[in-house]
Amino acid sequence: MVPNIKTFQEVPRIQENRWKILIILNLFTFMATLDASIVNIALPVISDHLHLPIAKTEWVVSSYLIAICTFILFFGKLGDILGKIKVFRTGTIIFILGSLLCGFSSSLSMLVICRVVQALGASMTMANSQGIVTEIFPPKERGKALGLVGTFVSLGSIAGPSLGGLLISALGWEYIFWVNVPVGIIAISIGWRMLPKDITFSHAKLDQSGTLLFAVFIISLFSGLLLGQQAGYQDPQILAAFLLAAGAFLAFIWVESHKNEPMLQLSLFKNPLFSLSILCGFLVFVANFCFNIISPFYTQNILHLSPASSGLILMLFPITMAVVAPLSGALSDKIGSELLTFIGLIVMVIAQIGLANLSDASSLILVGIYVAMLGLGTGLFQSPNNSLVMSTVPKAQLGSAGSVNALIRNLGMIVGISVATTTLFSVMSAKAGRHVTGLIPDRPDIFIHGMHIVFIGSSAICLICACLTGYRLIRSRVMVRQ
Repeated sequence: MVPNIKTFQEVPRIQENRWKILIILNLFTFMATLDASIVNIALPVISDHLHLPIAKTEWVVSSYLIAICTFILFFGKLGDILGKIKVFRTGTIIFILGSLLCGFSSSLSMLVICRVVQALGASMTMANSQGIVTEIFPPKERGKALGLVGTFVSLGSIAGPSLGGLLISALGWEYIFWVNVPVGIIAISIGWRMLPKDITFSHAKLDQSGTLLFAVFIISLFSGLLLGQQAGYQDPQILAAFLLAAGAFLAFIWVESHKNEPMLQLSLFKNPLFSLSILCGFLVFVANFCFNIISPFYTQNILHLSPASSGLILMLFPITMAVVAPLSGALSDKIGSELLTFIGLIVMVIAQIGLANLSDASSLILVGIYVAMLGLGTGLFQSPNNSLVMSTVPKAQLGSAGSVNALIRNLGMIVGISVATTTLFSVMSAKAGRHVTGLIPDRPDIFIHGMHIVFIGSSAICLICACLTGYRLIRSRVMVRQ
């Protein structure tokens, strides 16, 4: 390393390897995001293996996302203080260790604990990857590099069911976690030689009060949502959890607005274009995770497909998106991001309405068409929307914007799971005439009825996003004419 270097962009060796470094960063970003969704298709198998109802196995997914949402802002701030690359490296080791332990779990409690360990490592990598990209890449290539990070995030979030189905059928459910170990070790062995030592550090102090309040908010809110499915939302303890979450959130906002060096830069949300793009990104992840949590049970338990066959048909989503996302990113530079996000959301609305009309007699071709359409719409939306998020903030706040984007994304995932399962079990309970927390043998009609309502709700979410982006599109065209 050349002495007295102020930025990574002044180091020739780093600039020569910047795209290779991006691959390493994206590999861990992909794995960390993938592990939020890859478990979904294994839930029926894990439920049978551990003799648990669906509502309890949902904690295998939710505990991972809750832990990430709880710690991601903290590790982003810690990266500014101790060094983003140092925290990223530590996170890769913890993530691989957590993945290894998950596969050896023999009970739900052990599996949930190991998932939290895995999530700690994932949040350390997620919180700092975009900041590292911002430091390494010159301004003229920064948008393209950050767009690729966003593409890998989106692919990881929706490729889980398809890849997981293949792994489960070929090797067993444990390997959806163990697959991370050899890939991660290879990435570390290559990446640690390329990743430089940190040269930029912040002298800010950790926001301990903000960190604690945010953790209380996230844990109490989502624990209340998930436990309420079993105990009922009128239960005094569940209501107390929601009140605690509301109080913690209000206190968090007050504390952050009065600190000179807050954990969350609230000033970012004063930009209406940033806030709108973040909101739409959040809602799209909510809608997509409604699909991710419901589709494995529909394809395996209602259509009676094997995990491998289910994985293959659900793979149409990430394959379609992988093809479309880079094209939409390049096209957005020519015709603008607003139009592509609007078109993508309209396609998603049509696909979600189609999914809401599926039954136990639907053909696999029809199912595949709607799954592919959902991938098409998401691919058209995600890359341009990520560009809008990062282009509407000052360059000095790119790192903060990236952390907020990662937080909102993971919040969208867990809200999607909570909305889908709460709606599903509520509708199934009403139709069955009793409290339901799982599939009812020989009554596929009850599950299908609940599934229809879930997809009607997710299509309405996408329609709201389409209206918001349509308004933004019209407004931008009017401003151009003026």
